[in-house]
Amino acid sequence: MTQYSERQVPQKDAMMLPDQPGGNRPAVPLRGRAGPGRGAIGVLIVEDDFLIGMQTEIALTEAGFDVVGIATTAEEAVALARQHRPSLAVMDIRLAGRRDGIDAAGELYRELGIRCVFATAHDDQRTRALAEPFAPLGWLAKPYTMASLVAAVQKATSATD
Repeated sequence: MTQYSERQVPQKDAMMLPDQPGGNRPAVPLRGRAGPGRGAIGVLIVEDDFLIGMQTEIALTEAGFDVVGIATTAEEAVALARQHRPSLAVMDIRLAGRRDGIDAAGELYRELGIRCVFATAHDDQRTRALAEPFAPLGWLAKPYTMASLVAAVQKATSATD
């Protein structure tokens, strides 16, 4: 079982991201500035694409959110949510494993009261109708920018206050 949330990155080590062509700038460490006990809003990322998951984690951490973990399957999402009790989840629809993101969102909503921002390529009316009973906080159609993702999560957190 792959669980990106268990990785530990020393604070002094940071990934390098391109700042502009030919140049690099240090990125924040993967666990970021925000953290448990510091008033940061906890967000669970549910995404089976490794690079999108990493980009999402970096963007949300830079925006001051506490990313509690990255799950690649519905089962991992539920387990991480039970353990960390995030305020919300950023949920892809198509996940690794047998269950999809709508099924995971339903379990998070019914059992833990956690609502989702859906970030997915599957943004059709049928999919939205299937997710509607679980009170989505927003929808982002792939491809999306990290700025639009952060804005959607910020909007969602104000809706849950």
